[in-house]
Amino acid sequence: MPRTAEIARQTKETDIKVKIDLDGKGINNIDTGIGFFDHMLTALSKHSGIDMDITCKGDLKVDAHHSVEDVGIVLGQAFNQAIGDKKGIRRYGSASIPMDEALGTASLDISGRAYLVFNCDFAGDMCGEMDTQLFEEFFRSFAFNAGITLHIACPYGANDHHKAEAMFKALARALREATEIDPRFEGEIVSTKGAL
Repeated sequence: MPRTAEIARQTKETDIKVKIDLDGKGINNIDTGIGFFDHMLTALSKHSGIDMDITCKGDLKVDAHHSVEDVGIVLGQAFNQAIGDKKGIRRYGSASIPMDEALGTASLDISGRAYLVFNCDFAGDMCGEMDTQLFEEFFRSFAFNAGITLHIACPYGANDHHKAEAMFKALARALREATEIDPRFEGEIVSTKGAL
């Protein structure tokens, strides 16, 4: 069964289309109108191996908040749809990714129980035209709509660009690990409950 999803969502604040393939090669076409966010989503796609087509037309005249949060919502919904019944997946994934002086870490559980723990202190208010507060907003909206427990952090680093990129790449590698089919459990749910 192909693990793909395509979702469109339109509100008075954003018009978003997302198409993903969990078993892709990280091929992507991303345009949110926010250059730095596009850069982060491109890294997320490339390093997870998840093909992503993402377009967002948002009310950037206000700020980037609605666009970033809503892309997280729709991407999370697409992920939740594409992962399907979760049979045979490894379920858990963890990664630590260095980006020069910064270290990004991500640990996640595709559990159906949405939760976020975020720990990163940014030195400045902006990365390009993206408010650094919006990284946590993206991770939260993605995790809660994907149905995953996500712990993501940058325990140290000096450059805000490096901190953000290290976390997005860590999330990518953790997703890649967690979504892989484990041949030992193919067709089974990896849970003592028998359900996720």
